[in-house]
Amino acid sequence: MHYRAWFECIGDCEVRYELNEIVYSCERCGGLLGVRHDIERLKSRSAQVWMKLFDDRYMSTLWPYGSAVWGKKEMVLPNVDNENIVSMFEGGTNLFWAQRLGHEVGCEDLWIKQCGDSHSGSFKDLGMTVLVSMVKQMVSEGKDILAVACASTGDTSASLAAYCAAAGMQAIVILPANKVSLSQLIQPIANGAMTISVDTDFDGCMRSARTLAEKDNVYLANSMNSLRIEGQKTLSIELVQQFDWEVPDWVIIPGGNLGNVSALGKGFLLMRDLGIITKLPRIVCAQSARANPLYQSYLKGFEEFHPVKAKKTIASAIQIGDPVSIRKAVRIMKLFDGIVEQATEDELANASARADRTGLFTCPHTGVALAALFKLLRRRVIGPDDRVVVVSTANGLKFPEFKVKYHRDKLRGVTAHYHNQPIPVPNDYGKVRDAILRELDRRRRAPSDTQLHEETFPESG
Repeated sequence: MHYRAWFECIGDCEVRYELNEIVYSCERCGGLLGVRHDIERLKSRSAQVWMKLFDDRYMSTLWPYGSAVWGKKEMVLPNVDNENIVSMFEGGTNLFWAQRLGHEVGCEDLWIKQCGDSHSGSFKDLGMTVLVSMVKQMVSEGKDILAVACASTGDTSASLAAYCAAAGMQAIVILPANKVSLSQLIQPIANGAMTISVDTDFDGCMRSARTLAEKDNVYLANSMNSLRIEGQKTLSIELVQQFDWEVPDWVIIPGGNLGNVSALGKGFLLMRDLGIITKLPRIVCAQSARANPLYQSYLKGFEEFHPVKAKKTIASAIQIGDPVSIRKAVRIMKLFDGIVEQATEDELANASARADRTGLFTCPHTGVALAALFKLLRRRVIGPDDRVVVVSTANGLKFPEFKVKYHRDKLRGVTAHYHNQPIPVPNDYGKVRDAILRELDRRRRAPSDTQLHEETFPESG
């Protein structure tokens, strides 16, 4: 059966474009575009048939449907030929039952969606496979595209570089100088991307990337390109699929440019429209207190929005003061009875370290989401029996400097409640044994992690 999708203005003018057109905003009103699907055609299959099809494909070796994104191709990008799909079998990441952490903070049904287990180490792979595949499709149809470019605070550039390298395309990444971890910076360099380091912030890099795309034959890969949203929305479908098609009560996700928030909501709404689910979760968007424009808007009932000048934050990937996807995100937050919470540097760093104590290895952005969770649990907004999913957007291994500085208690503005350092001991067994016994005794007498948690995240939020 032939399925269709197209670009459509998210405003009132409803202008349409084909997905193989190089267009990023409505040429009539200037608004953002969204990908629209022929829902009536999708409804020609029952919800039960869709669920069985997705389950049969999930994590199989059948190209390209073993990918957790392309296993849902009909609802993602039906317009691309299979031979032009660029996939690394993204998705299928661990939905981790955080049993110990949940028990200690009073949330027994707590799950961490480990999106950082993906190919380039972040959830951005879910969207990049779709965008790069569409570029390959357009090139095969004769479109003249010199390169694919993005502005990035780290993860987007790594994902774009990896997928372009696999496709044999040139990637251009524009990064804010000295605001990206070395581990993130080396990824696009290793994959052969043209890497431009600009003395500005993310918003400045974004302006350069947009101008480049407007004036030259360079395709823009940032989240204002809604092709990426189509891949990222499969996160919602996969979550429900991993719960045997049951919907969690809450999903908490860190937000910067806010494409992930709109994608998360879009996936749930699509499943509801097709009868796969009958309820929607509540969504929490967690922001750094140093880059919190959506939080400021939330405090005013989303009645107004003002960009902010993002300040330096440990959560560098969401250090964004003028998010491109603000309109889409606000719409989703309203539809999902959403909450926006913020986290200070101290809160996000300690939340990340607190989770690490239970076997995780979290990125600072996941720390923002966990800090929001802890606050909402303390305020009893989230109940102890609610099923909660925290979306971990990147692999903690991308941020070794953050981890090292935390455990050396060298992060400015952070009191490292959970720091842990090596104990230097001479090469003498007696001294080694004495040092171990002293440390064991000290740890027995130390305040419990639960007590530290209560001190770090007071009920007042």
